[in-house]
Amino acid sequence: MRPTGITIHQSVCTSINGKGYDFYITRSGTIIPASESTDPARIHICVEGDFSRPEETLSGFKEEQFFVLQKLVLRISETFGIDPADLISHSANCPGKHFPWSELVISPKDGYH
Repeated sequence: MRPTGITIHQSVCTSINGKGYDFYITRSGTIIPASESTDPARIHICVEGDFSRPEETLSGFKEEQFFVLQKLVLRISETFGIDPADLISHSANCPGKHFPWSELVISPKDGYH
């Protein structure tokens, strides 16, 4: 079964506990792939941070971290034929109410984020 979309998590999500994601993006922008897939229907990306706190979105690392997240979403979309706009949050509380969705603008047509 090919995945049909992408789910975004934050690292303080209680469902994560060191697993439950396909890719983990550190604050510095390093991508850590999981050793095995967690969900055949969706690709799960965990972004390091606690986006339930407003100060998290002001951190200095966020720019690099989100640049890498945008590039990863484009690559996954291209690889699996997924619409890059098919991004959903894991739950009402994850990735947090201060997750900067507006900065996650992806356009595969121009390759621009």
